Amino acid sequence: MRRICISILVTMILLVAPHLVYAQGSTPPSVTGLEAFDTPSDDGSSVTLRWEATGYGPADVMRSTSRTGEYEKVGEADVSDGTYRDTGAEAGVEYYYTLAYGTGDRALTTEAAGPAEAISNWFRHARKNTLIATIVMFALVAIYVTLARRGRDLYVRKIAGLNAIDEAVGRATEMGKKIFYIPGILSLSEIQTIASLSILKHVSKLTAIYGTDIEVPNKDPLVFSAARETVKQAYMEAGKPDQFKEDMVTYLTYDQFAYAASVTAKMVREKPATNFMIGSFFAESLILAETGQAAGAIQIAGTADVTQLPFFVTTCDYTLLGEELYAASAYLSREPVLLGSIKAQDAAKAILMIIMAGGIILLAFNTDIIVRLLETQ
Repeated sequence: MRRICISILVTMILLVAPHLVYAQGSTPPSVTGLEAFDTPSDDGSSVTLRWEATGYGPADVMRSTSRTGEYEKVGEADVSDGTYRDTGAEAGVEYYYTLAYGTGDRALTTEAAGPAEAISNWFRHARKNTLIATIVMFALVAIYVTLARRGRDLYVRKIAGLNAIDEAVGRATEMGKKIFYIPGILSLSEIQTIASLSILKHVSKLTAIYGTDIEVPNKDPLVFSAARETVKQAYMEAGKPDQFKEDMVTYLTYDQFAYAASVTAKMVREKPATNFMIGSFFAESLILAETGQAAGAIQIAGTADVTQLPFFVTTCDYTLLGEELYAASAYLSREPVLLGSIKAQDAAKAILMIIMAGGIILLAFNTDIIVRLLETQ
């Protein structure tokens, strides 16, 4: 304990001693080469000051609109900082700056620096890497979407959960029971809902081929209309338009928990063989999934809502996690925009992984290339 106290005391002395020396007048600070210039890559609201300094101590940043005019204090800095940014400058106004430092008979003021004018910049040079990444991403999306529209066979790995979809529909057919497909609770403005409708079309085709009953209960009126057209189109493409019935797609209520109560009541009464819960969900997710599990249904879920994934993982047989939902939608629909977007994301991730691996290798060999690249930003 004694050693610890001594160490703390020595540390405090080392930290305070330089200030004590300055207070006694032994090492006064010195400022030279003060310059003022427009802050690069900003919106025209600041001017940057830079200087060379020895020693340290508080300094007042003084500003005026003329070299010989009256200067007013606009901020404080430490002499050792070597730089200060005046964020209160008005665009288009020329300013002059000085630094006032020291105390008593050692109070000093630098020569005025300027004029400096805050100018709004069109391009932020510090964000060049973001611009390059955006351009590359847009280019990749455009290239892959174009290839998909031209009929190029773009490979997308089949997710394990897609095999479960076929098995779940087959099980419902063998048992002669209904399938419930719940497309989430949000409207068509949610990308998860759009992806869910693509998967709904695939499931509806299977039910048309196998002659299995399906019901799609909806909370949102727009999703209700889109889901009805999706199922109807699926039955037509399967060559079974006469088997489509309007009551396969129903509208229940717009209230979140009233909707959950209605769907769970249907699960308890009708004992479906399979439940699909794919889309965007909130607090009702666990209510639906727990009730379906208690009813003995095989359940396949999919969502990109991170807060709801744990509930689906613990209560469902298969779960499409995050991006797997979008990948499954692209794989099943083969829609060029969805397929091209997925492939572009994969290509962008591969490029990032290569860059990261290259950076790790360069750092492992103790090269200064990375440092020079960072200094140019």
